Amino acid sequence: MTAQRTGNGRANALKGGERTVAVAHESSASAEAVWDVVADLRTHARWGGERQKENTRILSIDAPKGPATVGTEFATTGADPMGRFHDRSVVTESMRPSTFEFVTEASLETKKGKRSDWTVVHRYELASTGTGCRITYTVRITRISDLPGMLAIFNVPVLSGLALKGSAGVGRRGIRNLAALAEERATAR
Repeated sequence: MTAQRTGNGRANALKGGERTVAVAHESSASAEAVWDVVADLRTHARWGGERQKENTRILSIDAPKGPATVGTEFATTGADPMGRFHDRSVVTESMRPSTFEFVTEASLETKKGKRSDWTVVHRYELASTGTGCRITYTVRITRISDLPGMLAIFNVPVLSGLALKGSAGVGRRGIRNLAALAEERATAR
């Protein structure tokens, strides 16, 4: 069997298929209010940047104003415990108030100067509850070109689970921050 190739000609180093993490959070904000925040890409710098841990956060975002629609492209830079990332993303689903999804082509430069390219799908599903909404965030890592250093754990079954657990922690903080910003905006109105 041949290695799966990507648009840049680099093989997928992930063995056994994609890796998926899903986390959920209840918010007192309505699904519409949460969707308005997540679809406003510039807010990601606040709830996914300023309000995240210093070693895992968005540092900058280049995105158009207003709610993103299918086809909207944006770029981010950020910090990761392994190094720095430079991402280009495109919105693939944007249905107010229930769903927002984008695909990211990420380039991670490790602290040791190695490069690893990733394809990641980020999906936010919002379901109204009687008192607000439930936010479910799913991240699917579909490709990693190389697994330098500690990234090699993605191909070790038990250790891969630990790496995904760490990713879930970042995702949980992110959706809590997203919910908090939506709640603050709803209260301010």
